[in-house]
Amino acid sequence: MIRRLPQTGRTYAGASCPADDDLRLVEQALAGDVRAFEELVRKHERRVFRVTLAVTGQQQDAEDAMQETFLKLYRRISDFRRESRFATWLTSIAVNEALQLRRVRRRGDSFEEINDETLELPVAQRKQEWYSNPEQRYARTQIRAFVEEAVLSLEPQYRIVFVLRDIEGFSTEEAAEVLGIGAAALKSRLLRARLMVREKLAAKFEKRPGLRARLVQVGVILRQSVAGRFGGALRSNGDK
Repeated sequence: MIRRLPQTGRTYAGASCPADDDLRLVEQALAGDVRAFEELVRKHERRVFRVTLAVTGQQQDAEDAMQETFLKLYRRISDFRRESRFATWLTSIAVNEALQLRRVRRRGDSFEEINDETLELPVAQRKQEWYSNPEQRYARTQIRAFVEEAVLSLEPQYRIVFVLRDIEGFSTEEAAEVLGIGAAALKSRLLRARLMVREKLAAKFEKRPGLRARLVQVGVILRQSVAGRFGGALRSNGDK
């Protein structure tokens, strides 16, 4: 089954509707206005699905986690204390519901277990210059598909950070609060996620090297090969 990330449609960083509008709808829902609650669901359901998909990596699991998120919202909307934006609070619920589903499916426990300080940054394998305007080579739907494929290929701990910061537009502090990790850890994972996404997109968007560049690359490979063999021969003679 093809997994898709719904389009954002947000009007400002990190939210699909103004924060004051969210507060108004929350107040109306607390007063028993069912239509206000339904409006909250409509305004936030795409982001909640993107977040649960980023955590679970499976469309059916993401849909199940999204349903549980809004059921919990219905039961716990009175717990919203306005200490953070409603979007941040709701996203925290979505992440927790998706994580619980991952535990049930035995696909992981949390996002706190990675030792970010011991991980090395990915090394770029593709270093060719990119086309200045990829839309001249690909349709927008193709570019969107390339980006989706790259994002969904990330490990969950990097995918969720990338989605929160670069797709949903949450601030570093908000994203860290949602995931229950420190800002430094979030920045480290975001850097790795961006590097990995760039590496995957490079295969589609980089320019094909010219004849001269390809000859230079072949020369470098040959020199490295000869140097390696020569060095191995010297070590073998030295051991005798």
